[in-house]
Amino acid sequence: MIRKIIFYKTLEGRCPVQEFLDRLTGKVAQKIIWVLRLLEDLETVPSTYFKKLTGTDIWECRIQHGQNSYRIFCFFDSHSVLVLTHGFMKKTQKTPKQEIEKAKFYRKEFLSRREKK
Repeated sequence: MIRKIIFYKTLEGRCPVQEFLDRLTGKVAQKIIWVLRLLEDLETVPSTYFKKLTGTDIWECRIQHGQNSYRIFCFFDSHSVLVLTHGFMKKTQKTPKQEIEKAKFYRKEFLSRREKK
């Protein structure tokens, strides 16, 4: 099974996940691309790299590079389409609530726009 990954765009045309990737160093960006390829290619992705956030429709791509943890939030648009919303560097054990809320907002906005078409 091959998943298709797409990047969420805001109504204004911004692409938060692309903006996040553009700010990273080459090595970190390479590791993230490697993890995204796993998501595209593997039927079952290890939870080390991909995990559903409890009680939500949001998933997180989990990237570890050196001492740093990075997260990219996403959701499924269909069984095989994964929409990446935005990314951030995780600085604490607990995922910041505002980041989860942002992902939920992007998902809701994306799905409502799609339904209007």
